[in-house]
Amino acid sequence: INNVGTTIRKATVEFTAEDFSFLMATNFESAYNLCQLAHPLLKASGAASIVLMSSVCGVVSVVDVGSISGATKGAMNHLARILACEWAQDNIRTNSVTPWFVATPLTES
Repeated sequence: INNVGTTIRKATVEFTAEDFSFLMATNFESAYNLCQLAHPLLKASGAASIVLMSSVCGVVSVVDVGSISGATKGAMNHLARILACEWAQDNIRTNSVTPWFVATPLTES
């Protein structure tokens, strides 16, 4: 289960290159890299599952979340679909879950 994510709430024109890199690395690249690293172990197990914890903002437009966060979660959802097809032959199921916000100090601010 991959359960990582953060957001920076800004208008699209206010994001910096550093904001973009940070959100892509945290929300998408970490999930991608973990899946890639885990593949040999999951394949060797004979039957495995990957669950990517995404967000509703990766499915529908949630304006106050920030465009980059939504894009990273959309990429995660698409990664789950691609891996589900690509790794089915290895008996690895892959899904994404898209909950709404979970109440934490980050989402309260």
